[in-house]
Order: sequence, then structure tokens, then C-alpha cells
Amino acid sequence: MSYEHERRDARVALVTGGARGIGRAITRRLLADGFHVGALDHDADALAELEQELNATTSSDANRLETLVADVANESSVADAVARLTDKWGQLDLLVNNAGIADPFNGPIESLSLEDWNRVIGVNLTGYFLCSKHCTPWLRDARGAIVNMASSRAYQSEAETEAYAASKGGIVALTHALSVSLGPAIRVNAVAPGWIDVRDEQGESDSPPALRDIDHEQHPVGRVGRGHDIAALVAFLAGPESGFITGQTLVADGGMTRKMIYAH
Repeated sequence: MSYEHERRDARVALVTGGARGIGRAITRRLLADGFHVGALDHDADALAELEQELNATTSSDANRLETLVADVANESSVADAVARLTDKWGQLDLLVNNAGIADPFNGPIESLSLEDWNRVIGVNLTGYFLCSKHCTPWLRDARGAIVNMASSRAYQSEAETEAYAASKGGIVALTHALSVSLGPAIRVNAVAPGWIDVRDEQGESDSPPALRDIDHEQHPVGRVGRGHDIAALVAFLAGPESGFITGQTLVADGGMTRKMIYAH
């Protein structure tokens, strides 16, 4: 397959897990920044909600959105989604690896099944490898970027979160390994969010509980994070102003991982 093509002025991004939560916020931000965006998600209903939302607000954004139903843990599904996106727009400038199983709790290690462990690792880590593998030829041609979504849980843990923590720690290592292998043509960085309130990005079918004052007060910045906080950092890492940054994981957690906590 030849990757020689006439480049369009607008950049093209693929956002995995792009229909809900942080991924939805990233999709919105990149569209606002003028990208053509492929939003990949396993949830077809959530993708349809996203399309309806954009059609009801700004038709120009809707015209620059391509929805892709796929399972990031399945290589043929990933390859097909990347082919559909690049066949449509002829290039790829940015991959945002964001899809993941969000619930960090797996119960006691003694009862954690190998099947459940493998599913978390398969989606949260192997999925990042597969998407990076199939996007790399296009990103190299574009001298593009990869932004991976890690977590502050790569650095600290609550009890009974082994599978999730291992997957996010793996993303940090995968990020710096890819940056060395793919540079200088492709820059690879990661964002490690802390507590992020995604109620505005969950779609009509979800209604997470309201936050309490104490939830905000335990953050040194005075509030829980929002989806747009992470989306802004992704947009920065995708752009030319971050051209001297690669192989890094930037923690965006309102300062919580820097706070010493003592029982009084």
C-alpha cells in the first residue's frame, strides 16, 4: 500500500474511546480546533448520541466527524477501522489512545480471574499497542503524534486495583519506548489524569452522582478536574508548541499526587 498522497490543510485525528467521558471531551476539542476526527468506540449507541449532539449544534463539526465502531483489543477490528478512516481522508496526523475499561476495582487478588485480568490488559494496554502499530505508517508520513491516556494510578494505588494499575503503568512504559523507536518522525507522550468529572461527556443514558464539597476541597487546586482540562492538554501535546516534548507522561490531577496525607 502506498502512503503517498496529497495532504489536506486540516489535520486528521483518531480518538479511541471517543464517544464518552474524556474521549468525548477530546473529540469535541479537536473538532473545535479544526481537526477531522475519527471517533472510535465499541458503543454504537454512544457514537450515535455524539453525532446527534453535533448535528444539533454545529453542522461543520458533524461534517468533520467519522464514527467507527471497533474493539481496540481485536487486531482485525483495529486494522479495519484505521483503513476506513484513512480511506476517507487520506492521512492521519494524530492518534489519541484513550479507550479503556474505566472501573479500577477488581476485588481481592485471590478471586481475580485470569479472564478478567486479561480483558483489562487487553483493552487498556494491548489496545494501545494495536492502534499504534496500525497507525504508525500514516503518522510517520505526516510526522504526527501519539498521545496515550495513562492515569495517576500508574504511580499510586487504592486496594484491589491490580489489573487497572498494571495496565496504566504499562502505558507509561509503552509511551517512552515508542518515543524512542518512532522518533524523530513521531512524537509520543502520555497524559495521566487524576479525578475527572465527566458528567457532561457521558451522554443521555448515564447520570453519575453529584460531587460533594469535600471532593473538590481535597485537591490543592480546589476542584475536581473536568474533561476539558484533559482535552486541552491533549491538544497541546498534539500541536507544534510541544515540538520539543516526547516520551513524557504529564500528570494532570489538581496536585493530588503531590499532597502528603496524614491521619489526624
